[in-house]
Amino acid sequence: MNIPTTLRYSKDHEWVRLEGNTAYIGITDYAQNALGDIVFVELPPVGTALHMGGVFGVVESVKAASDLYCPLSGPVIAVNTALMDDPGLLNRDAYANWLIAVDLKDSQELEQLLDAHAYQAILE
Repeated sequence: MNIPTTLRYSKDHEWVRLEGNTAYIGITDYAQNALGDIVFVELPPVGTALHMGGVFGVVESVKAASDLYCPLSGPVIAVNTALMDDPGLLNRDAYANWLIAVDLKDSQELEQLLDAHAYQAILE
């Protein structure tokens, strides 16, 4: 299982990559593998205010639909529109294909996320 050590993780199988105050959020390799072939992604519009733990979208696969939970709070500043045309990008490389970018308002929230080792432990 691919779990990059440079990212932070939620127990709901989302990852966070921080660049300055911008938090890029995606789903983990474990999540995309469990879902199977992803056929649809629903994401919030830019400007939507998100709260840690709240639902921000949906990923649908041939197996099921799953809610996406925001691991951090802040407004959406970008959406990966390439996923609208090709949601299978998440299956091909879950870590290269982020879902949304959020303007991080509270850096303390990062401390509540898991590092790669802790995320690996919950998968076992």
